[in-house]
Amino acid sequence: MTSAVEPRPHVTSWRTAVFAAFSLNGIANAAIISRAPTVRELLHIGIGQFGLLILAASIGSIVGLVLSSHIVHLLGGRRTILIALGLCGLAIITVGAGTAIGSYALAVVGMALFGFGSAVCDVAMNVEGGGVERAGGRAIMPWFHASWSLGTVVSAGLGSLAAFAGVSPLLHFTIIGIVVAIGAVIATRWLPGVEPPSDDDAPRPTFRDRMSIWIEPRTLLIGLIVLGMAFTEGSANDWLALGFHDDRGLDAAQAALVYAVFTTSMTLGRIAGVPLLNRFGRVAALRGAAIAALVGLATVILVPIVPIGVVVVVVWGVGASLGFPVGMSAASDGDPAKAAARVSTVATIAYGAFLIGPPLIGFVGQQIGLLHALWIVFGLVALSIFAIPAARERTKA
Repeated sequence: MTSAVEPRPHVTSWRTAVFAAFSLNGIANAAIISRAPTVRELLHIGIGQFGLLILAASIGSIVGLVLSSHIVHLLGGRRTILIALGLCGLAIITVGAGTAIGSYALAVVGMALFGFGSAVCDVAMNVEGGGVERAGGRAIMPWFHASWSLGTVVSAGLGSLAAFAGVSPLLHFTIIGIVVAIGAVIATRWLPGVEPPSDDDAPRPTFRDRMSIWIEPRTLLIGLIVLGMAFTEGSANDWLALGFHDDRGLDAAQAALVYAVFTTSMTLGRIAGVPLLNRFGRVAALRGAAIAALVGLATVILVPIVPIGVVVVVVWGVGASLGFPVGMSAASDGDPAKAAARVSTVATIAYGAFLIGPPLIGFVGQQIGLLHALWIVFGLVALSIFAIPAARERTKA
């Protein structure tokens, strides 16, 4: 087969570049949230208006996810990640400028642009991660997602230091935005992007072909798996600390520590999950993870003894750790030309959990308590177990 594009880089360089892309995306995502109190104060807004800022980012994310496969098709993975991370950097600076001049509208625009850029980058870097897995012949996608988590931890720490030192959001966000943009230029030099087929290959998927992914049974089943796991991860992000505060009587600092236990166990689960994936395969690993998540969830809900609850939060976090990255690997299987469309579809379904989940759990939690509202999450994870065989490894479309 002939090709007009440059040779693919060595798999080690390619892998390192994808790690860097995930980390940069994580750094960008945590920057704004880490300064949320200061942003709210400088904009002179309440909780409701700040919620609309988050909604603007969510709307931008959904638009980005829907369009991402077409953008990757047109630009290739390398240029997509470069432009998307550059847009994230610009968006962060825009939010900082909004806080500096007290412009809520400018901050909303910045958040919407950030959501769009981050989502497009998310799909493109997962496609690249799937390419690295195929080139290297082994599963490592959870490690990429662990690097995203580590990026958020570093960025959140820097945000805390900036707040403690009294650094303005404009200066903080400008520095982060520049670092993300420069990092993108350096990292993407080692990305091959999406290689177009030669004249001997089958035609590249058309717009209609890419949209038809939405009715592929296997892709939708993978979406169900990731939806369930994203729901259990997102519900912990939004409600775990508050649930232990309201329903178990912990103070704010203790409740925050419980959430830190969850996020740490998620990160460690992704690191430790890679050898398990390569030894036992996706189906066995996902079933074990889902069962662990169910055990953790049920025990947190039913057992009011706090030390036991904290221990099983670790089980819950480990169980929730593999669903999203393994789902992305499964979606990118088969025909590389359709990988972006499949990853985009699965990611869009998964991010629905982050949009619908928080208000649903909050509404039900007002009636029966936050921790008991997590039975909704339990049911969705249990349902996703039946779809797990769809994630089985395959090499052809």
